[in-house]
Amino acid sequence: PTIRTNKVIDGKRKIIEESRLPNILFARGIEEEIKNFVYDNVNLPYLRFYYRHTHKGERLIKEPLIVPDNQIEGLKIICDSEADDIIFLSSDIKKFKTGQTVRIIDGGFKGVIGKVARYHGQQRVGIIMEGLLTVCTAYVPSAFLEIIK
Repeated sequence: PTIRTNKVIDGKRKIIEESRLPNILFARGIEEEIKNFVYDNVNLPYLRFYYRHTHKGERLIKEPLIVPDNQIEGLKIICDSEADDIIFLSSDIKKFKTGQTVRIIDGGFKGVIGKVARYHGQQRVGIIMEGLLTVCTAYVPSAFLEIIK
């Protein structure tokens, strides 16, 4: 996802397209194909997996982080929105209380599935990509939400 910003470069104002999530690349494919790129330290020395860390007894298990399709689709909808107060944070937002899972049924974020949350005093919907980031919509009225059981 990208965003256009105004920057002054060499004394001139320019519109630059920047990544909304710097240094994060989402890749879709078979794990073995993706490993060929990630482990190619000669041509791609900075490409690495984000890992999900779990414990099995005393042992620490590292598995590449897989983001479900519905979260990627929600991320696309949120990033395509023209809303100015979308929030990207580098981890789970601890201020969020665990809420009900909902689908947004109307408005600019129609189709997003996530958790209801209050942030900065407003009701929002957050998509939590465990261990990677949380993306929050702008304000969403209750009338635009449908509970998913």
